[in-house]
Amino acid sequence: MTQRRALSILATLGLVTSGAVGASAPAHADPPAQEVLFVANNWDGTASVLSSGADLTPVGQVDVIPDRAERMREIYRDPIRLAAFLVIRETVGEGHDQFADDMYTTPDGTSLVVSRPSFADVVSISLATGEVEWRFPVSGLRADHMAVSPDGTQVAVSASTGNRVHVLDIETGAEAGSFPTGDKPHENVYTSDGLIWNMSIGEVNNDLDDPALDFLKGDRVITVADAETFEVVREIDMRDRLDDAGLDHLSDAVRPAAFSPDESKLYFQVSFFGGFLEYDVASDRITRVKTLPRVFDGRRTDMVNDSRHHGLTMEPTGGHLCVAGTMDDYAVVVDRATLAEGPLIDVDKPYWSTVTGDGAACVVSESGADQVTSIDFATGQKIASVPVGDHPQRVRLGTVPAGWPGVTTQVG
Repeated sequence: MTQRRALSILATLGLVTSGAVGASAPAHADPPAQEVLFVANNWDGTASVLSSGADLTPVGQVDVIPDRAERMREIYRDPIRLAAFLVIRETVGEGHDQFADDMYTTPDGTSLVVSRPSFADVVSISLATGEVEWRFPVSGLRADHMAVSPDGTQVAVSASTGNRVHVLDIETGAEAGSFPTGDKPHENVYTSDGLIWNMSIGEVNNDLDDPALDFLKGDRVITVADAETFEVVREIDMRDRLDDAGLDHLSDAVRPAAFSPDESKLYFQVSFFGGFLEYDVASDRITRVKTLPRVFDGRRTDMVNDSRHHGLTMEPTGGHLCVAGTMDDYAVVVDRATLAEGPLIDVDKPYWSTVTGDGAACVVSESGADQVTSIDFATGQKIASVPVGDHPQRVRLGTVPAGWPGVTTQVG
Protein backbone atom coordinates (compact mmCIF):
# COMPACT_ATOMS: atom_id res chain seq x y z
CA MET A 1 0.00 0.00 0.00
CA THR A 2 1.38 3.42 -0.92
CA GLN A 3 1.90 6.13 1.68
CA ARG A 4 -0.66 8.29 -0.11
CA ARG A 5 -3.36 5.57 0.00
CA ALA A 6 -2.54 4.78 3.63
CA LEU A 7 -2.96 8.42 4.62
CA SER A 8 -6.21 8.59 2.67
CA ILE A 9 -7.61 5.57 4.54
CA LEU A 10 -6.49 6.93 7.90
CA ALA A 11 -8.06 10.27 7.11
CA THR A 12 -11.32 8.58 6.23
CA LEU A 13 -11.28 6.80 9.58
CA GLY A 14 -10.54 10.06 11.37
CA LEU A 15 -7.14 8.87 12.57
CA VAL A 16 -5.04 11.51 10.86
CA THR A 17 -4.90 14.82 12.72
CA SER A 18 -2.69 17.87 12.56
CA GLY A 19 -0.67 16.45 15.42
CA ALA A 20 -0.18 13.07 13.76
CA VAL A 21 0.87 14.40 10.39
CA GLY A 22 2.51 17.63 11.40
CA ALA A 23 0.23 20.13 9.67
CA SER A 24 -3.51 20.25 9.14
CA ALA A 25 -4.96 20.40 5.64
CA PRO A 26 -5.97 23.86 4.43
CA ALA A 27 -9.60 24.75 5.03
CA HIS A 28 -10.30 25.12 1.30
CA ALA A 29 -8.89 21.71 0.32
CA ASP A 30 -11.09 19.69 -2.00
CA PRO A 31 -12.65 16.56 -0.46
CA PRO A 32 -10.76 13.36 -1.32
CA ALA A 33 -11.84 11.37 -4.35
CA GLN A 34 -13.60 8.06 -3.77
CA GLU A 35 -11.85 4.93 -5.02
CA VAL A 36 -14.17 2.66 -7.02
CA LEU A 37 -14.20 -0.18 -9.52
CA PHE A 38 -15.41 0.53 -13.06
CA VAL A 39 -16.93 -2.38 -15.00
CA ALA A 40 -17.08 -2.01 -18.79
CA ASN A 41 -20.41 -3.46 -19.99
CA ASN A 42 -19.41 -3.98 -23.58
CA TRP A 43 -22.74 -4.77 -25.19
CA ASP A 44 -24.93 -2.08 -23.63
CA GLY A 45 -22.40 0.76 -23.60
CA THR A 46 -22.41 1.48 -19.88
CA ALA A 47 -19.95 1.39 -17.02
CA SER A 48 -21.15 0.01 -13.70
CA VAL A 49 -19.46 1.70 -10.75
CA LEU A 50 -18.89 -0.35 -7.59
CA SER A 51 -17.07 0.13 -4.32
CA SER A 52 -13.43 -0.90 -4.54
CA GLY A 53 -13.68 -3.45 -1.73
CA ALA A 54 -14.61 -7.11 -1.98
CA ASP A 55 -18.24 -6.37 -1.09
CA LEU A 56 -18.65 -4.68 -4.50
CA THR A 57 -21.37 -2.32 -3.32
CA PRO A 58 -23.09 -0.56 -6.26
CA VAL A 59 -22.22 3.15 -6.48
CA GLY A 60 -23.65 4.22 -9.84
CA GLN A 61 -23.58 3.90 -13.59
CA VAL A 62 -22.15 5.85 -16.52
CA ASP A 63 -23.48 5.99 -20.08
CA VAL A 64 -20.35 5.78 -22.26
CA ILE A 65 -22.14 6.23 -25.61
CA PRO A 66 -24.02 9.51 -25.09
CA ASP A 67 -23.06 10.45 -28.66
CA ARG A 68 -24.41 7.24 -30.16
CA ALA A 69 -26.82 8.94 -32.56
CA GLU A 70 -24.05 11.13 -33.99
CA ARG A 71 -21.62 8.24 -34.36
CA MET A 72 -24.23 6.08 -36.08
CA ARG A 73 -25.00 8.85 -38.58
CA GLU A 74 -21.30 8.97 -39.48
CA ILE A 75 -21.13 5.18 -39.84
CA TYR A 76 -24.20 4.95 -42.10
CA ARG A 77 -22.70 7.59 -44.41
CA ASP A 78 -19.44 5.65 -44.87
CA PRO A 79 -19.76 2.23 -46.56
CA ILE A 80 -16.36 1.06 -45.31
CA ARG A 81 -17.06 2.01 -41.71
CA LEU A 82 -20.53 0.48 -41.92
CA ALA A 83 -19.09 -2.78 -43.22
CA ALA A 84 -16.53 -2.82 -40.39
CA PHE A 85 -19.23 -2.03 -37.82
CA LEU A 86 -21.31 -4.98 -38.98
CA VAL A 87 -18.30 -7.32 -39.14
CA ILE A 88 -17.43 -6.47 -35.53
CA ARG A 89 -21.01 -7.20 -34.54
CA GLU A 90 -21.12 -10.60 -36.22
CA THR A 91 -17.61 -11.80 -35.32
CA VAL A 92 -15.83 -10.58 -32.19
CA GLY A 93 -19.10 -9.12 -30.86
CA GLU A 94 -20.92 -12.47 -31.07
CA GLY A 95 -23.93 -10.77 -32.66
CA HIS A 96 -23.70 -7.63 -30.52
CA ASP A 97 -22.14 -4.20 -30.94
CA GLN A 98 -19.10 -3.49 -28.78
CA PHE A 99 -19.37 -0.15 -27.04
CA ALA A 100 -17.14 -0.38 -23.95
CA ASP A 101 -13.92 -2.34 -23.97
CA ASP A 102 -11.55 -0.65 -21.53
CA MET A 103 -11.60 2.39 -19.23
CA TYR A 104 -9.59 4.53 -16.82
CA THR A 105 -10.30 7.69 -14.87
CA THR A 106 -8.29 10.89 -15.04
CA PRO A 107 -6.00 11.55 -12.06
CA ASP A 108 -8.52 13.92 -10.46
CA GLY A 109 -11.39 11.47 -10.94
CA THR A 110 -13.56 13.90 -12.88
CA SER A 111 -13.59 12.05 -16.20
CA LEU A 112 -13.78 8.49 -17.51
CA VAL A 113 -11.70 7.61 -20.58
CA VAL A 114 -13.17 4.71 -22.58
CA SER A 115 -12.13 2.72 -25.64
CA ARG A 116 -15.14 1.86 -27.83
CA PRO A 117 -14.46 -0.96 -30.35
CA SER A 118 -17.48 -0.53 -32.64
CA PHE A 119 -16.94 3.23 -32.86
CA ALA A 120 -13.16 2.82 -33.36
CA ASP A 121 -12.36 5.56 -30.90
CA VAL A 122 -11.39 6.64 -27.40
CA VAL A 123 -13.51 9.23 -25.60
CA SER A 124 -13.41 11.11 -22.33
CA ILE A 125 -16.77 11.28 -20.53
CA SER A 126 -17.38 13.94 -17.87
CA LEU A 127 -18.55 12.27 -14.68
CA ALA A 128 -20.37 15.49 -13.78
CA THR A 129 -22.36 16.06 -16.97
CA GLY A 130 -22.12 12.80 -18.94
CA GLU A 131 -20.92 14.72 -22.00
CA VAL A 132 -18.08 13.73 -24.31
CA GLU A 133 -15.15 16.03 -23.53
CA TRP A 134 -12.82 14.81 -26.25
CA ARG A 135 -12.74 12.05 -28.85
CA PHE A 136 -9.80 10.36 -30.58
CA PRO A 137 -10.50 8.11 -33.61
CA VAL A 138 -7.90 5.33 -33.72
CA SER A 139 -6.18 4.14 -36.86
CA GLY A 140 -8.02 1.34 -38.56
CA LEU A 141 -11.54 0.28 -37.67
CA ARG A 142 -11.54 -0.94 -34.05
CA ALA A 143 -10.25 0.17 -30.62
CA ASP A 144 -9.28 -2.39 -27.99
CA HIS A 145 -7.37 -2.77 -24.70
CA MET A 146 -5.79 0.22 -22.97
CA ALA A 147 -3.26 0.90 -20.21
CA VAL A 148 -2.64 4.00 -18.15
CA SER A 149 0.86 5.34 -17.47
CA PRO A 150 2.23 5.04 -13.91
CA ASP A 151 1.74 8.77 -13.32
CA GLY A 152 -1.81 8.65 -14.70
CA THR A 153 -1.22 11.32 -17.34
CA GLN A 154 -1.27 9.18 -20.48
CA VAL A 155 -3.31 6.30 -21.80
CA ALA A 156 -2.16 3.77 -24.41
CA VAL A 157 -4.79 2.18 -26.65
CA SER A 158 -4.49 -0.67 -29.15
CA ALA A 159 -5.87 0.03 -32.62
CA SER A 160 -6.57 -3.62 -33.33
CA THR A 161 -7.00 -3.39 -37.11
CA GLY A 162 -4.49 -0.56 -37.51
CA ASN A 163 -1.64 -2.59 -35.95
CA ARG A 164 -0.63 0.40 -33.86
CA VAL A 165 -0.70 1.65 -30.29
CA HIS A 166 -1.67 5.30 -29.76
CA VAL A 167 -0.54 7.07 -26.60
CA LEU A 168 -2.85 9.94 -25.63
CA ASP A 169 -2.82 12.74 -23.11
CA ILE A 170 -5.51 11.57 -20.70
CA GLU A 171 -6.76 15.12 -20.03
CA THR A 172 -6.95 16.43 -23.60
CA GLY A 173 -6.94 13.41 -25.91
CA ALA A 174 -3.97 14.82 -27.83
CA GLU A 175 -1.74 12.13 -29.28
CA ALA A 176 1.68 12.12 -27.64
CA GLY A 177 2.96 9.46 -30.02
CA SER A 178 2.40 5.97 -31.37
CA PHE A 179 4.28 2.86 -32.35
CA PRO A 180 3.72 -0.09 -34.73
CA THR A 181 2.88 -3.57 -33.44
CA GLY A 182 2.25 -7.07 -34.69
CA ASP A 183 -1.12 -8.11 -36.06
CA LYS A 184 -4.13 -7.28 -33.87
CA PRO A 185 -2.52 -5.51 -30.90
CA HIS A 186 -4.31 -6.43 -27.69
CA GLU A 187 -3.02 -6.11 -24.12
CA ASN A 188 -0.81 -3.14 -23.07
CA VAL A 189 1.30 -2.99 -19.90
CA TYR A 190 3.48 -0.15 -18.59
CA THR A 191 6.60 -1.09 -16.62
CA SER A 192 8.51 0.99 -14.09
CA ASP A 193 11.59 1.23 -16.32
CA GLY A 194 9.74 3.47 -18.77
CA LEU A 195 8.55 0.91 -21.28
CA ILE A 196 5.22 -0.16 -22.79
CA TRP A 197 4.72 -3.85 -23.56
CA ASN A 198 2.12 -4.66 -26.21
CA MET A 199 0.91 -8.17 -26.99
CA SER A 200 -0.50 -8.82 -30.48
CA ILE A 201 -2.80 -11.82 -30.82
CA GLY A 202 -3.16 -12.16 -34.59
CA GLU A 203 -6.37 -13.11 -36.35
CA VAL A 204 -8.98 -14.50 -33.93
CA ASN A 205 -12.19 -13.83 -35.84
CA ASN A 206 -12.22 -16.86 -38.11
CA ASP A 207 -12.37 -20.64 -37.76
CA LEU A 208 -8.87 -21.31 -39.09
CA ASP A 209 -7.99 -22.69 -35.67
CA ASP A 210 -6.44 -26.03 -36.54
CA PRO A 211 -2.74 -26.06 -35.54
CA ALA A 212 -1.84 -26.89 -39.14
CA LEU A 213 -3.31 -23.53 -40.19
CA ASP A 214 -1.46 -21.55 -37.55
CA PHE A 215 0.60 -19.71 -40.17
CA LEU A 216 -2.61 -17.96 -41.28
CA LYS A 217 -3.07 -16.31 -37.89
CA GLY A 218 -0.64 -13.47 -38.64
CA ASP A 219 2.35 -11.87 -36.93
CA ARG A 220 2.02 -12.38 -33.17
CA VAL A 221 4.74 -10.73 -31.12
CA ILE A 222 5.35 -8.73 -27.98
CA THR A 223 6.39 -5.22 -28.97
CA VAL A 224 8.30 -3.26 -26.32
CA ALA A 225 8.43 0.52 -26.84
CA ASP A 226 9.99 3.44 -25.00
CA ALA A 227 7.19 5.25 -23.16
CA GLU A 228 8.73 8.69 -23.84
CA THR A 229 10.07 8.44 -27.39
CA PHE A 230 7.69 5.65 -28.55
CA GLU A 231 10.57 4.00 -30.36
CA VAL A 232 10.36 0.21 -30.50
CA VAL A 233 13.29 -1.10 -28.46
CA ARG A 234 12.60 -4.82 -28.55
CA GLU A 235 10.41 -7.43 -30.21
CA ILE A 236 9.81 -10.80 -28.58
CA ASP A 237 8.48 -13.70 -30.65
CA MET A 238 7.18 -16.23 -28.14
CA ARG A 239 7.12 -18.89 -30.85
CA ASP A 240 10.87 -19.34 -30.48
CA ARG A 241 10.70 -19.37 -26.66
CA LEU A 242 7.83 -21.85 -26.62
CA ASP A 243 9.65 -24.18 -29.00
CA ASP A 244 12.83 -23.98 -26.92
CA ALA A 245 10.80 -24.96 -23.83
CA GLY A 246 9.29 -27.99 -25.60
CA LEU A 247 5.93 -26.25 -25.88
CA ASP A 248 5.61 -26.23 -29.65
CA HIS A 249 1.98 -27.37 -29.32
CA LEU A 250 0.96 -24.08 -27.71
CA SER A 251 -0.11 -20.96 -29.58
CA ASP A 252 2.21 -17.94 -29.48
CA ALA A 253 -0.71 -15.47 -29.32
CA VAL A 254 -0.11 -13.82 -25.93
CA ARG A 255 -3.34 -12.79 -24.23
CA PRO A 256 -3.73 -11.04 -20.83
CA ALA A 257 -0.47 -10.80 -18.91
CA ALA A 258 0.78 -9.73 -15.49
CA PHE A 259 4.24 -8.90 -14.18
CA SER A 260 5.58 -9.96 -10.81
CA PRO A 261 5.95 -7.00 -8.40
CA ASP A 262 9.67 -6.66 -9.23
CA GLU A 263 8.89 -7.09 -12.95
CA SER A 264 11.43 -9.89 -13.30
CA LYS A 265 8.78 -12.39 -14.38
CA LEU A 266 5.94 -12.08 -16.86
CA TYR A 267 2.94 -14.39 -16.52
CA PHE A 268 0.72 -14.72 -19.57
CA GLN A 269 -2.10 -16.66 -21.19
CA VAL A 270 -2.11 -17.81 -24.81
CA SER A 271 -4.87 -18.66 -27.24
CA PHE A 272 -6.58 -22.07 -26.91
CA PHE A 273 -4.76 -22.95 -23.66
CA GLY A 274 -6.25 -23.53 -20.22
CA GLY A 275 -3.52 -22.19 -17.98
CA PHE A 276 -0.62 -19.74 -18.12
CA LEU A 277 3.13 -19.51 -18.55
CA GLU A 278 5.98 -17.85 -16.68
CA TYR A 279 8.62 -15.93 -18.65
CA ASP A 280 11.90 -14.78 -17.10
CA VAL A 281 12.68 -11.34 -18.51
CA ALA A 282 16.43 -11.35 -17.82
CA SER A 283 17.17 -14.77 -19.27
CA ASP A 284 14.60 -14.33 -22.06
CA ARG A 285 13.09 -17.79 -21.62
CA ILE A 286 9.96 -19.54 -20.45
CA THR A 287 10.65 -21.04 -17.06
CA ARG A 288 7.37 -22.65 -15.95
CA VAL A 289 3.97 -23.60 -17.31
CA LYS A 290 0.77 -24.12 -15.35
CA THR A 291 -1.97 -26.28 -16.86
CA LEU A 292 -5.31 -25.86 -15.12
CA PRO A 293 -8.18 -28.37 -14.96
CA ARG A 294 -10.14 -28.88 -18.15
CA VAL A 295 -13.91 -28.46 -18.00
CA PHE A 296 -14.71 -27.19 -21.49
CA ASP A 297 -15.27 -30.11 -23.85
CA GLY A 298 -15.87 -28.23 -27.10
CA ARG A 299 -13.68 -27.77 -30.13
CA ARG A 300 -11.07 -25.08 -30.72
CA THR A 301 -13.49 -23.36 -33.08
CA ASP A 302 -16.01 -23.10 -30.22
CA MET A 303 -13.68 -20.94 -28.14
CA VAL A 304 -14.81 -17.32 -28.26
CA ASN A 305 -12.18 -15.33 -30.17
CA ASP A 306 -9.67 -18.14 -29.49
CA SER A 307 -9.64 -17.24 -25.79
CA ARG A 308 -9.84 -20.47 -23.79
CA HIS A 309 -8.74 -18.46 -20.72
CA HIS A 310 -8.86 -14.66 -20.72
CA GLY A 311 -8.06 -12.75 -17.55
CA LEU A 312 -5.00 -12.83 -15.30
CA THR A 313 -4.03 -10.61 -12.38
CA MET A 314 -1.27 -10.60 -9.78
CA GLU A 315 -1.84 -10.18 -6.06
CA PRO A 316 0.01 -6.93 -5.13
CA THR A 317 2.26 -8.88 -2.74
CA GLY A 318 3.18 -11.27 -5.55
CA GLY A 319 1.98 -14.32 -3.64
CA HIS A 320 -0.90 -15.40 -5.88
CA LEU A 321 -2.35 -15.10 -9.35
CA CYS A 322 -6.07 -14.99 -10.11
CA VAL A 323 -7.10 -16.68 -13.35
CA ALA A 324 -10.29 -16.23 -15.36
CA GLY A 325 -10.96 -19.61 -16.98
CA THR A 326 -13.25 -18.21 -19.64
CA MET A 327 -14.46 -21.24 -21.59
CA ASP A 328 -14.09 -23.54 -18.55
CA ASP A 329 -16.53 -21.40 -16.54
CA TYR A 330 -14.41 -21.02 -13.43
CA ALA A 331 -12.05 -18.63 -11.71
CA VAL A 332 -9.19 -19.83 -9.55
CA VAL A 333 -6.42 -18.47 -7.35
CA VAL A 334 -2.98 -20.01 -7.96
CA ASP A 335 -0.03 -19.90 -5.55
CA ARG A 336 2.83 -18.28 -7.45
CA ALA A 337 5.61 -20.14 -5.65
CA THR A 338 4.22 -23.65 -6.02
CA LEU A 339 1.71 -23.14 -8.87
CA ALA A 340 -0.82 -25.10 -6.80
CA GLU A 341 -4.38 -24.04 -7.59
CA GLY A 342 -7.07 -23.37 -5.05
CA PRO A 343 -10.73 -24.33 -5.36
CA LEU A 344 -12.39 -23.80 -8.73
CA ILE A 345 -15.02 -21.10 -8.28
CA ASP A 346 -18.02 -21.58 -10.56
CA VAL A 347 -18.52 -18.46 -12.66
CA ASP A 348 -20.13 -17.93 -16.05
CA LYS A 349 -17.70 -17.12 -18.89
CA PRO A 350 -15.32 -14.91 -16.89
CA TYR A 351 -13.60 -12.42 -19.15
CA TRP A 352 -11.28 -10.39 -16.93
CA SER A 353 -9.54 -10.39 -13.57
CA THR A 354 -8.30 -7.49 -11.45
CA VAL A 355 -7.66 -6.66 -7.79
CA THR A 356 -9.69 -4.82 -5.18
CA GLY A 357 -8.43 -1.50 -3.87
CA ASP A 358 -6.88 -3.06 -0.78
CA GLY A 359 -5.31 -5.87 -2.81
CA ALA A 360 -6.85 -8.58 -0.62
CA ALA A 361 -9.15 -10.05 -3.26
CA CYS A 362 -9.47 -10.42 -6.99
CA VAL A 363 -12.53 -9.49 -9.03
CA VAL A 364 -13.61 -11.36 -12.17
CA SER A 365 -16.22 -10.25 -14.68
CA GLU A 366 -18.81 -12.90 -15.53
CA SER A 367 -19.74 -12.00 -19.09
CA GLY A 368 -22.19 -14.90 -19.29
CA ALA A 369 -24.11 -13.93 -16.14
CA ASP A 370 -23.84 -10.12 -16.28
CA GLN A 371 -22.25 -9.89 -12.85
CA VAL A 372 -18.87 -9.54 -11.17
CA THR A 373 -17.51 -11.76 -8.40
CA SER A 374 -14.81 -11.22 -5.77
CA ILE A 375 -12.52 -14.01 -4.58
CA ASP A 376 -10.26 -13.94 -1.52
CA PHE A 377 -6.57 -14.30 -2.40
CA ALA A 378 -5.75 -15.94 0.93
CA THR A 379 -8.39 -18.68 0.83
CA GLY A 380 -9.34 -18.84 -2.85
CA GLN A 381 -12.99 -18.72 -1.80
CA LYS A 382 -15.77 -16.60 -3.27
CA ILE A 383 -16.73 -13.50 -1.27
CA ALA A 384 -19.54 -11.77 -3.18
CA SER A 385 -21.28 -11.40 -6.54
CA VAL A 386 -23.26 -8.39 -7.76
CA PRO A 387 -25.18 -7.76 -11.01
CA VAL A 388 -23.88 -5.26 -13.56
CA GLY A 389 -24.71 -4.46 -17.20
CA ASP A 390 -24.76 -6.51 -20.39
CA HIS A 391 -21.58 -8.52 -21.05
CA PRO A 392 -19.06 -7.12 -18.54
CA GLN A 393 -15.45 -7.45 -19.60
CA ARG A 394 -12.70 -5.12 -18.40
CA VAL A 395 -12.76 -4.12 -14.71
CA ARG A 396 -10.48 -1.28 -13.59
CA LEU A 397 -9.80 0.62 -10.38
CA GLY A 398 -10.50 4.35 -10.63
CA THR A 399 -11.84 7.30 -8.69
CA VAL A 400 -14.92 9.50 -8.67
CA PRO A 401 -15.33 12.86 -6.93
CA ALA A 402 -16.45 12.67 -3.31
CA GLY A 403 -20.23 12.93 -3.21
CA TRP A 404 -20.61 11.88 -6.86
CA PRO A 405 -24.37 11.36 -7.41
CA GLY A 406 -23.90 8.03 -9.15
CA VAL A 407 -25.51 8.53 -12.57
CA THR A 408 -24.24 10.78 -15.34
CA THR A 409 -26.65 12.78 -17.46
CA GLN A 410 -27.38 11.14 -20.80
CA VAL A 411 -27.12 13.53 -23.70
CA GLY A 412 -27.81 13.07 -27.39
